Amino acid sequence: MEKYFGESTPKLGFGLMRLPKDGAGKIDIEHTKKMVDMFMEAGLTYFDTAYVYDQGDSELAAKAALVERYPRESFTLATKLCAWQSAHDAESAKQQFFTSLERTGAGYFDYYLLHALQAGNYKKYDEYGIWDFVREQKAKGLIKHWGFSFHASPEILDEILTDHPDAEFVQLQLNYADWENPDVASRANYEVARKHGKSIIVMEPVKGGALANPPEPVRKIFDNADKNASYASWAIRYVASLEGIITVLSGMSNVEQMADNLSYMKNFKPLDEREQAAIRSAQEAINGIKSIPCTACHYCTSGCPQNIPIPEIFAARNKQLVWGQLEQGRNDYARVTANGGKASDCIKCGQCESACPQQLKAISLLEECAAAFDK
Repeated sequence: MEKYFGESTPKLGFGLMRLPKDGAGKIDIEHTKKMVDMFMEAGLTYFDTAYVYDQGDSELAAKAALVERYPRESFTLATKLCAWQSAHDAESAKQQFFTSLERTGAGYFDYYLLHALQAGNYKKYDEYGIWDFVREQKAKGLIKHWGFSFHASPEILDEILTDHPDAEFVQLQLNYADWENPDVASRANYEVARKHGKSIIVMEPVKGGALANPPEPVRKIFDNADKNASYASWAIRYVASLEGIITVLSGMSNVEQMADNLSYMKNFKPLDEREQAAIRSAQEAINGIKSIPCTACHYCTSGCPQNIPIPEIFAARNKQLVWGQLEQGRNDYARVTANGGKASDCIKCGQCESACPQQLKAISLLEECAAAFDK
């Protein structure tokens, strides 16, 4: 018998948010099929997409690479409803569920999530009646389990779980770099979820890829601990070792990343005490490095009136802050702003800050980037 809901689920999930792209910028379906095959052959089963990922192409890719090629009972599929970015009323929000069913061809969803609840949007799900809507779909057998993904304070998480105690799980951003980060509050949100007895699906375990290539002080710590282990493996195994975890989503973008993830997660072993000590040292090292903690989710860019490529600008600035690559940062900035707005074009409308799951002060950060790049 499981000690908690989802305990027996394999601890690596395939996040379909950052799938490989072809020369035209579209999802490379054939490459994705190879990755799906590797994942399934390893005995792993959990796939995660969303109505908004790649403007719907992620759900279509799930159909082509997974649903049409494998028996429905051999995998679990999760997707999400976004009531704040892609809906203007209750009807359009609820329609996303039926559109997702059509796009994926899955027949039903094993896990269904209210997407990216934040301080500025979580009441939309009450206003539009989405909580009752997902309960109705579960009663019809179209949803097996439901929960929500969350990007806000522990106080709001406690409020939501108190108001909706029948939510079966919570999807949280957990990683060793953000464990004590007050803007993300990984540890505090984890503790609130567990206090309410909720199982957890982990997102952003590698912090948008940043922890797959961490700063030099962190690399030295991990190299000294185990020179054969990839940096991503430390991040993924850290959160997979926590109690109450259903699975850890990894947004793999190529077969090489898939192979690396499978090498240590196919037969997952929790971190031992020596490895946990290395993580604690890495956390101390990261806390001493200034950087912009953007995960490049791009929620901020779709509504930017100045068409500013905000995540790409922040990535260019991080090359300077974290790696000391001043010229490379300037070159990257010139490239990513060649056909879009510059940091100095920001009109401070606040759209980006209201959409940011990381709660970044994007306006002031863009001002800093403008000072560094637009001289």
